[in-house]
Amino acid sequence: MTLTLRAPAARPSGRRTPRNDTFLLPAVTAAFVLAQLLLVRPGIGLGWDEAVYVSQVSGHAPAAFFSAPRARGISALVAPIATWSSSTALLRVYLAVLSGLGLYLALRVWRPLFPAKVLALGGALFASLWVTLFYGPQAMPNYWVAIGALSGVGWFLRAQADLAGRAPLWGLAASAALVALMRPVDAVWVSLPMFAALGVVRRWRHSGLLVVLATGLAVGAAEWVVEAYTGYGGLARRLHEGSLVQGGLRWNIAVDDQMRSQSGRVLCRPCTGGMPNPVLFLWWLALPALAAAGLAVAVRARRAAVTALPLVCAATAAFPYLFLIGYAAPRFLLPAYALIAIPVADGLLSLVRLPRRGTGRRIAGALAAVVLAGHLAVQGAVLHQLVGRATGSHGDWARTAAALHRAGVRPPCLLTGQKRSAPHIPIAFYAACSSADTRGNNTNTTTGALARTAGSTPVAVLTARTTPPPRYARGWPLVHLNGPVYAYVSPAARRTETAGSVRRGGPARTP
Repeated sequence: MTLTLRAPAARPSGRRTPRNDTFLLPAVTAAFVLAQLLLVRPGIGLGWDEAVYVSQVSGHAPAAFFSAPRARGISALVAPIATWSSSTALLRVYLAVLSGLGLYLALRVWRPLFPAKVLALGGALFASLWVTLFYGPQAMPNYWVAIGALSGVGWFLRAQADLAGRAPLWGLAASAALVALMRPVDAVWVSLPMFAALGVVRRWRHSGLLVVLATGLAVGAAEWVVEAYTGYGGLARRLHEGSLVQGGLRWNIAVDDQMRSQSGRVLCRPCTGGMPNPVLFLWWLALPALAAAGLAVAVRARRAAVTALPLVCAATAAFPYLFLIGYAAPRFLLPAYALIAIPVADGLLSLVRLPRRGTGRRIAGALAAVVLAGHLAVQGAVLHQLVGRATGSHGDWARTAAALHRAGVRPPCLLTGQKRSAPHIPIAFYAACSSADTRGNNTNTTTGALARTAGSTPVAVLTARTTPPPRYARGWPLVHLNGPVYAYVSPAARRTETAGSVRRGGPARTP
């Protein structure tokens, strides 16, 4: 098997690179940062998963239960802010700027392999997706898996072209470590084609490159693997528990679920209901055709490898989320979108240049501009609605937390409850309480332990008004918190409320 690795031909001497090419990548990434700050509202509260990740390093809230599939990479990334500040706005700005820098560096890796115009368009296509804009400033790992995958494949290709160079080897190791630090299992799926290429493509067989890639993955995943043995009963056990949290990994076509989620559903589980308006997922269906066009262009230019490898890595990165789980979350496909963006941009520009010159090329360019403008409008509309929903739900959690404080549930405190009544894990973070579950994916205590804790610590069981209390909470008063959310509050909380009222010089409040 022979694949040709060839960068675009160098420009003839005497012709200087156009000045605007130098600023294309910085301009795209600066626009990406600005769009995040303007469209995603830095003050929007933390989501459920964000609360779990941030709580691990938070200076104001106890750490939430850390389930088997999670990795601590994103907690390490937010630690410089979260350890000393509880400001969500500051954290969002920090992550937005960091995400822009990460995108710039990842695209810059590809500069010897593709023209700046292709990279800028690819970066713009990826950065303008609603899912990228929404998760760029969030304390979630998927965007960073995408950045690590994009830069890692680029460094791998550059290392093949320059086996004597040190920079590509260090870049590949760092990129692999970043992906594995964020999501170790995703790192395996992304890296499979690179390992396969090192074994199958004769001219690519290089033991040093194999060692570098494997070492980067091992370094990034080391903490996760050690924690598997210290906290989960071994690596196999952690992988098994991680599979159970995701509903059990098995053959399950989730392509239609991902199409349904393009309407802005951050978690489609269960993914029921009809398909959204086709205009919301037409871009998604067009990706394979545009990627094929990019590959055809590369084959014709005798540089198939630089396009084929990122496409294959995108396919393996997306495979488990399209065919092995029974639900959908658009963020799962961010690595695939990042890897496919450059070949798609190459294909789009080639289609525009297909007419030789003159009127035909101008018409093709105008048509492409209209289609892209429509695409941006759709992405912006979905993002606007999603941000509005997230702002509303996170605001409800904050109001519920404030009501808990008024009811005497103040730190140190503990929240539990049923997910269908209220999401007690993120509300616990907002209230600076611990969270506890006696069943489900986040089981970390028993009813007996909860009953003993309630004797000395304020405990609240979030519930609906018509739901009877658990056995250990019988006799606890039912307090209305916010909207449909109620809580059974332990006697210790009532004592805290009374003490707080006395200190303030006012009478004790009753629910």
